[in-house]
Amino acid sequence: MTDTLSTRAVPPLGAFVTDEGVTFRLWTTTASEARVVLYHDDGRSDPRPLRFAGNGVFEGTFEDVRDGARYKFELDGQAYPDPYARWLPDGVHGPAVVWTSTTAFRHAAPPSRPGDLVIYEVHVGTFTPEGTYRAATEKLPHLRALGVTCVELMPLSSFPGERGWGYDGVAHFAPFAPYGPLEDLRTFVDEAHALGLRVILDVVYNHFGPDGNYLYAYSPEYFTSEHKTPWGDALNYSNPFMRRLALDSAEHWLRTFGFDGLRLDATHEIHDEHPPHFLSELAAHVRAVGDELGTRPVLFCEDDRNLPDLVTTFGMNGAWADDFHHQVRVLLTGERDGYFACYRPVVSDLARCIERGWLYEGQTWPLGEPRPRGASARALPASSFVYCIQNHDQIGNRALGDRLQATAGEDGFLMASALLLFLPMTPLLFQGQEWMAATPFQYFSDHAGELGRLVTQGRLAEFGAFEAFNDPDAATRVPDPQARSTFENSKLDWSELERSEHARVLTLYRALLRLRRDDPVLAHASRDALEAGASDEVLWVQRTHAEDRRVLLVNFSGAPVAWTDVRGVPLDDLQPLLSTSSTAQNHLPAKSAVLLAPKR
Repeated sequence: MTDTLSTRAVPPLGAFVTDEGVTFRLWTTTASEARVVLYHDDGRSDPRPLRFAGNGVFEGTFEDVRDGARYKFELDGQAYPDPYARWLPDGVHGPAVVWTSTTAFRHAAPPSRPGDLVIYEVHVGTFTPEGTYRAATEKLPHLRALGVTCVELMPLSSFPGERGWGYDGVAHFAPFAPYGPLEDLRTFVDEAHALGLRVILDVVYNHFGPDGNYLYAYSPEYFTSEHKTPWGDALNYSNPFMRRLALDSAEHWLRTFGFDGLRLDATHEIHDEHPPHFLSELAAHVRAVGDELGTRPVLFCEDDRNLPDLVTTFGMNGAWADDFHHQVRVLLTGERDGYFACYRPVVSDLARCIERGWLYEGQTWPLGEPRPRGASARALPASSFVYCIQNHDQIGNRALGDRLQATAGEDGFLMASALLLFLPMTPLLFQGQEWMAATPFQYFSDHAGELGRLVTQGRLAEFGAFEAFNDPDAATRVPDPQARSTFENSKLDWSELERSEHARVLTLYRALLRLRRDDPVLAHASRDALEAGASDEVLWVQRTHAEDRRVLLVNFSGAPVAWTDVRGVPLDDLQPLLSTSSTAQNHLPAKSAVLLAPKR
């Protein structure tokens, strides 16, 4: 039945306000009869039959139903939440609410080129004490003054419980209710646009969470056992209804809430042998929606394969390039647990990563069963590499959720920050990074019953093989993800900005971002004019443009280094423009970075 149905022929599913009332539509391969059950304020339920429209689709339009109606779908007598719900105020197990926005956006998305992006990653629930869209909106002027150009919100698709990272979403059209009303989300995006900030959304189209996923009740054909992922059976992108669900979800976030693009979670776990590949179809669809709206949406992948094809073939703007983060952290901290074992604490490896875009270009990946990883990224522009020194994964997936300075020290954190913002690649900052926030970002969840207990046990087991947690006493320090205190401890402490040590870091970040925007060399985001090399434990990076140049020196050693001892790049005609420490003339202190420019 569905094998011969094209994606374009799949009708939109869910509930829609029309001139004739409200239309309800579902698809199922498990039921012979379907109804919509309306729930009234007085407690009455009102089941109404839906007619069979072919290809497993049931639908009905009711002129007496209005925006705000609460409903579930009934399949052969059993009621289920609507996986295509636009609003789930009572959570993923409750009735959906018919919703259409009644306000208009006041501000257009700001113009932007990919090379202008400086991304700031936000988890709405921990970004402010209140953990709401409205409270986050009040912080947008801070981000504008900082100098970032794009806010990336971690996933908003409804997930179970009152708190979580969002990667267990099960309703990819309905924003998570505890963050606030839907109009508040639209206001957040609108106010960001008013300040010249773009907003992109992290979306998860590689799996559904384990609690509240009712797609199996409608049809097991949404999934396939031919491919396995860390979360079970893969999503079946050979099925046009699964394909349409993700395409319509992406369009919904762009059109209804005004997002300027998407970050796609773990695209290496999206399996598709149905040409064109789903990622290609998604990129084309998003661009078509952008053309209609008069915008230029961006698409970034989180993908551990180091594949340039994501950009050159599938049409993405770029990908998270984790080799840079891993190489920097290994150099700063010496950590070798987990995947850090695949990186050497060698400065020349970092120089190679910077010049090549990523480190692994087909070399053997030594963890697990040895396999080649990556391919040459020579064809990719600098903007296609999303570099970071912190993000939600690289902090939150650590046992204690500790930030970089906790292991690298303040000096190490500052020199890594200078390197990140000097490079022409697309930088990503994690919330609070700009003032070296001391608050951790820990893994937290709110799963009920046995699932919650298993999550707690799994978190402890995850770090059993790590050197720092291989004894029982150390293991007890791993925060329980199910404890509310783990969530509360992860909230930013904005009062830190009143302390001098944090204010100094914020001043440095603002200066670095100002140079990135206004300096004639640094504002030219090109890999063609980028060189990097190593002189013992000193990394040098040179950027040139229009016969002008800038050089960044990063001293990873524990001892000061004279500029005259730095080999591989001429420094005679240069002078300091910015430093992460009170550097002496012609002298590079230990664990510091200095930005050099020609003498005028």
